[in-house]
Amino acid sequence: MNLHADFNERVVVNHHELSWTSSPEPGVMRRLLERQGDEVARATSIVKYGPGAQFSRHGHDHGEEILVLDGVLSDETGDYPAGSYIMNPPGSAHAPYSATGCTLFVKLRHLGAEQIEREVVHTATAPWLQGLVSGLQVMPLMRQGSGSTLVRWAPQTYFSAHRHYGGEEIFVVQGIFEDEHGSYPEGTWIRSPHMSLHQPYSKVGCTIFVKTGHLWRASESTSR
Repeated sequence: MNLHADFNERVVVNHHELSWTSSPEPGVMRRLLERQGDEVARATSIVKYGPGAQFSRHGHDHGEEILVLDGVLSDETGDYPAGSYIMNPPGSAHAPYSATGCTLFVKLRHLGAEQIEREVVHTATAPWLQGLVSGLQVMPLMRQGSGSTLVRWAPQTYFSAHRHYGGEEIFVVQGIFEDEHGSYPEGTWIRSPHMSLHQPYSKVGCTIFVKTGHLWRASESTSR
């Protein structure tokens, strides 16, 4: 299955406008944002666990990133409430479940050899750092390789125009993110290709998950 598999193209999807599709496990549903492959795939998805749902133990040949949007995700290492960020490196394995139900933003099979150690950040309590402009705060998430970051925009915050070397991926966690191309409410996923340009801002404020610099190799492979 190929869905938004050309990394040279800009993609904007609000997951609230998508239908839920079944996964191989009862009680686990998905909204697909991008996918290359069948059940074993490079993919970005919204995943919903119903109360008591569980996934059988499985490995991550090319790693996994998870941001818990609501509820509590659990596995053999512990419980992860809303706001938890988890990076499971290549070669890791787990058996996730949720006693009460949860919703996740999940990226699969996109990490490389530089991601070695598992990383967990509890964003509800982790410190924010000052960003490059007034009104902007950042929270580093994945610290190995092409990192992932949480960015919080105060109302009426504006950033300078810039290009994305290696591309950029944004998921709007809260509020409304904007640029000259449009307005993106909570639940919107935006993928901008290598060397794309925009000038972002937020009039009402927002929190976004941002991943940069990881798409240039993918764009080369899709252009061949």
